[in-house]
Amino acid sequence: MAVTKAKKIEQVEKMGADFKKVKSAIVGSFAKLTVAQDFELRKSVRSAGGRYRVVKNTLATLAAKGTAIEESLKNLKGVTSVATTEGDPVALAKALNKYAKDNPEFSFKAGIVEGRAISIKEIEVLASMPSKEEIHSKLLFLINAPAQRLVTVMNAVGRDVAVVLNQGVEKKKFKEA
Repeated sequence: MAVTKAKKIEQVEKMGADFKKVKSAIVGSFAKLTVAQDFELRKSVRSAGGRYRVVKNTLATLAAKGTAIEESLKNLKGVTSVATTEGDPVALAKALNKYAKDNPEFSFKAGIVEGRAISIKEIEVLASMPSKEEIHSKLLFLINAPAQRLVTVMNAVGRDVAVVLNQGVEKKKFKEA
């Protein structure tokens, strides 16, 4: 059944509203995915805080006009899907990259991170980066490490004195008073 012009305009407006909210997207291509594989892909994108949709190329290009992801949706050919996120682009890239490695039917076409176009190679590099949580924990460790070392050094003096006194008592080097 053919989609009416009014329905297409409605789809473009809805997609355009969604695209205005996002700053990061990964455009992919899929061929011969089964329903189970598609379900698994959507589930992994959702768990990464993203949204996945299959789009018509012309409608997606129209919907993306004036948005941060406009550049990645130009000149599309073939079957196309768009995974978008308002959150962490690294988590989305990790989920899609893992899925693409497991399922050769899925491949990348283009990407946008924080409004900047990235290549397919850069998507793979982005997927290998640590997540925000990992970066935060490493940063907190680095901030905490000098204080921890200072406390260790300050405690070492008292501990060393206690060890020397204990050895003296064990070898009966002190006279009883």
